[in-house]
Amino acid sequence: MKFKTKILDEMAIKRSLVRITHEIIERNKGVENLCLLGVKRRGVPLAKMLHDNILAFEGVDVPVGYLDTTRHRDDLTEETKNIKAGDCFIPCDITDKIVVIVDDVMFTGRTTRAAIEAVFAYARPKAIQLAVLVDRGHRELPFKPDFVGKNVPTSSDEKIVLLLQETDGDIGAFICEA
Repeated sequence: MKFKTKILDEMAIKRSLVRITHEIIERNKGVENLCLLGVKRRGVPLAKMLHDNILAFEGVDVPVGYLDTTRHRDDLTEETKNIKAGDCFIPCDITDKIVVIVDDVMFTGRTTRAAIEAVFAYARPKAIQLAVLVDRGHRELPFKPDFVGKNVPTSSDEKIVLLLQETDGDIGAFICEA
């Protein structure tokens, strides 16, 4: 994969997550009844970073877990249908809670749909909100994130790749040729 342009460096990612954290706190008038669920893979460390920000700003240790959307996807091919789905970790009863799904890049909306379906497989929350670091457009389903770090228009032959220390040993967001 060839990196074309770096769109976010480490400091820009941190600033975006600080802003998203404040927006989550403001929109929900605090963090009571809040649960963060990161979409595997790179949404998980982003959810943990939001958790750490909330702890630093509000002094509240909000529950944080993760979702594996594999078994809820509607775009599996014959090859990918046999991929073993991982488990979800829901750290608390999310009934009547505000669940913030955290993902790295929003594209067609199919991962968002699968994440929402995964949440409803466990319980019926009071509300579901979506936080993404990068929104690149090209929606196929009618979803819009509630909290966005950066909007980056892309062509359909480009891809956005997020690298994080926890998963990749480096930090940054890049536009790549698909």
